[in-house]
Amino acid sequence: MKTALLTGFDGGPLVLLIVLVVVLIAIIVSCIKVVPQAEAFVVERLGGYQATWKVGLHFKAPIIDKIAKRVPLKEQLADFPPQPVITKDNVTMQIDTVVFFQITDPKLYVYGVNNPISAIENLTSTTLRNIIGELELDQTLTSRETINTKMRSALDIATDPWGIKVTRVELKNIMPPAAIRDAMEKQMKAERERREAILRAEGEKKSTILVAEGKKEQAILEAEAEKEAQILRAEALKEATIREAEGKAEAILKVQQAEANGIKFINEANPSAAVLKLKSYEAFKAAADGKATKVIIPSEIQSLAGLVTGVKETV
Repeated sequence: MKTALLTGFDGGPLVLLIVLVVVLIAIIVSCIKVVPQAEAFVVERLGGYQATWKVGLHFKAPIIDKIAKRVPLKEQLADFPPQPVITKDNVTMQIDTVVFFQITDPKLYVYGVNNPISAIENLTSTTLRNIIGELELDQTLTSRETINTKMRSALDIATDPWGIKVTRVELKNIMPPAAIRDAMEKQMKAERERREAILRAEGEKKSTILVAEGKKEQAILEAEAEKEAQILRAEALKEATIREAEGKAEAILKVQQAEANGIKFINEANPSAAVLKLKSYEAFKAAADGKATKVIIPSEIQSLAGLVTGVKETV
């Protein structure tokens, strides 16, 4: 019995000590905080702003300190539903917008405005109505970049006290009334048909021009080919005529040369009178063999006939 009492008495403080150590370790661990990249922690002490923790390891006082808000520092997107707006020429349309923003001051973001996203949406709707109210329908449809720039500038100035910087605003969709959409579609269709007709006409015109140019080029080539052919034929005829004339001249020259050689040979042979008369007879015979109807016999040939008769009688 005494031993049991002593054991219970000795073990109680030890367990209590262990419990205290465990609780103390848990409290210390819970007070150690690590802030990740692209985030910031807003810390309050006893309900009041204490500090803004940036990326890294931090230690907060137990019980009296608490993390009031984890604030993302990355660029964020707010896509708002379509808002009804009225143009300067009293046309009601629906426009939905997309706002890109970034938190630059976590303290102002937490304490500057209640529900910042809702505040940005309402501010966007109001700014959009003010800008569109100064524009007519056609200007609204063709001035998106101008509207985007004006809205970004106005929202950036308005959200600056909230620690928010508006980086970009985009008109996601502009939806005019159904009747205006139908009229616009008809106008666009007519414009497309007009452009198509213009393109078709230009294509036909270019085709006609190309065909005409092709025919012209073909006619020019044919004319040049005929011209070259005529030149070649004329040159060939000229060459043939020259060669024929040269041939005739050469033949005449050869005949004359032959006659000259014959005369020269006769002169060198010193023929007798009887031989000359005999040659004359041969020439007369050749002339008589022609188609002439009248032949004149020279007196020398007649004498030659008598000479031949005398020779025959002598033989």
